[in-house]
Order: sequence, then structure tokens, then C-alpha cells
Amino acid sequence: MVLRTLWSKWAQVLVSVEPETVVRWHRQGFRLFWRWKSRKGRKNGRPNVTQELRDLIKRLARENPSWGAPRIHGELLKLGFEDEVSERTVQRYMPRRPAVPGSVDRWKAFLRNHSNAIAAMDLFSVPTITFKVLHVFFVIEHGTRRILHVNVTANPTAAWFAQQLREAFPYGEVPRYLIHDNDKKFGKRVLSVIQGMGIKSKPTTYRSPWQNGLCERWILSCRNELLGHVVPLSEAHLRRLLHEYVGYYHEDRTHLRLAKETPMGRESAPKPSATAKVVALPRVGGVHHRYEWRDAA
Repeated sequence: MVLRTLWSKWAQVLVSVEPETVVRWHRQGFRLFWRWKSRKGRKNGRPNVTQELRDLIKRLARENPSWGAPRIHGELLKLGFEDEVSERTVQRYMPRRPAVPGSVDRWKAFLRNHSNAIAAMDLFSVPTITFKVLHVFFVIEHGTRRILHVNVTANPTAAWFAQQLREAFPYGEVPRYLIHDNDKKFGKRVLSVIQGMGIKSKPTTYRSPWQNGLCERWILSCRNELLGHVVPLSEAHLRRLLHEYVGYYHEDRTHLRLAKETPMGRESAPKPSATAKVVALPRVGGVHHRYEWRDAA
């Protein structure tokens, strides 16, 4: 570990510091690290988007309500803006548009009527203690809230995504629909794997994270309940932490959407005797607990 190499007495300091303080220091350091990487004068990355180009993007979106980011980006390429802007940047600066009347209700009805036949997938990033960015991919089942698959990589490629999908749905047990972001990371190769498995792809519309709200909610829970209390040391460390958290999420954690049940069906256990006491069973390294009745010894 880098910290151990640079400072041999780092562990002695951590003994007198609260874990929340270490996590806060790491987050502050990560922000400073990326501020340093994106400082002025560096030649890496795309140049800053000028105000003129931002106004032009908004103008094209305003004058052409049916155009999305790909169409506007194509028009900008024809105007000579080849190196100044990417499709992702165009999407970022497009003005928000009102939803099509009734589209929200139609999407909610779709989710409600097909929840037992829907799965969703997403990807989010996690920095390690050395500021290396890792990517967490997961697949979640709508009806039961079970995490069907979770894995970590530093280099998410189309081939890696395809393999994760095969591991998420073994033995031909596939959902009817799979919701995912409308992003280039889920490109043609990934979509072809989804279709080859007999699954109907349901990409969300641009700038509509609520359409994949279950994944967004699980990411929030994972950050609040796990990553907010520990700093991953490596890819293997993060993978182990996630597997422990998924076990807790399935077996112990109650969910409002499931009428305060657990995804794997945790049984209720009334007090077995007058002398029984409630004991705490640590979960996820003591960050969370499960409580059970135990007879006094």
C-alpha cells in the first residue's frame, strides 16, 4: 500500500482516529486529487467548452424539439466542431425538456404490471485509497429486489459486460425485460448478447434516471450503508465488501417495498422463553447488525 510505503507509522495514527474521519479525509483527498489532475494548463482531455458553443447547443435543442444529443452532435460536427465537443458533452448542456404528457404514468404502469419479469443493470464508480477508480456492475431483480450479480473491474469493456450478463442469468433463467441506461458503455455488442439470451432490452431515455430508479436506489443504499464507512484498498477488497453487503441485503435487511420483508424471506422468531434475551449479530464488519432471541446460558 502506498501509505505504508511513504509513512511507516500510519497505523499508529489511525488507532486514535474515528473511522468516519478516515473516510472523510479520503473523500477530501480524492477531490483534491481530481482538482489537481484537471488544473489549468494541463493538456490532457478535451478543451473547455466555450460559452458560444454552449449557447449553440441550447439553441439547436430549442429550435428542434425532436432532436436528441446524437442528432445535435452530428450537426455540430458538420459545423466544424470536431475536437471541441463530444456527444456526452452535448447531452450535458442540453436544456431540460418537459416529459411527454402521460409518459411518466405509462412507465410506472409498465413497471408495476411486469415487476416479476423485469431485471435492471447499472454501473457506478468507487475510488480506492490510492484514488484508483473502480467500476461496480450489478444486476437487480425488480419483483424480489434480489441482486442477481455483482462484480468489480478497473476496465469495463464490452466483452467484460457480456460475460457478466452470462453469469447473471445462468441455465437460461432470464427475465423478459432488462432495463439499463441509454449509454455507449452498453453498446451494440452488449445489446446483441441481451437479445441473444431472449431478453427484451429496455433502455431509459436521456436524462431520465428515475426510469431506472431501482438501480439508483440500490446504489444510494450501497454508498450510505457500506462505502460511507470504509475505504476500499484494492479491487479484491471492494469485491469482498460488496459480497458481504449483498449477503446482508438479501438475508437480514428489511425492505419497505417488500412489506418489510427481506428478499430471501427472513422468518419471524417470537421470544422463545421468559429468560431469552435479544442479541446483536454483527454484519458487514460490524457496520450493521441482525437481532435474534437467544436463551440465557
